[in-house]
Amino acid sequence: MFFDDYPSHSEAQIRPSLLWEYNTEEIDWNEMRNVVVQRIIERGRPDDYYAALNLYGLQGFIEAIKTIPYMNVKDMAFVCHVFGLKKEELKCYTRQQLHRQHWNS
Repeated sequence: MFFDDYPSHSEAQIRPSLLWEYNTEEIDWNEMRNVVVQRIIERGRPDDYYAALNLYGLQGFIEAIKTIPYMNVKDMAFVCHVFGLKKEELKCYTRQQLHRQHWNS
């Protein structure tokens, strides 16, 4: 896995700019896990990933990925490849399949 060495990056921190609308000094990181993980997938740098993996653990991070309601196609492909997931395991993929749009004529 790409981020296998995350425990050796214990100094990494999540950039507050990823969560610009929240007060990161008072945030409940466990309650906001899905939001944090989604922002990191959308706009994160490697240090953001390392910090989140240290905070939530690999399984916690993966569980959050699976419950994210929306992810663009590129991000979905990235997390599936990096974390060894199948797109069918992702809520965003199953929701996308349920809400297919028909061609307009």
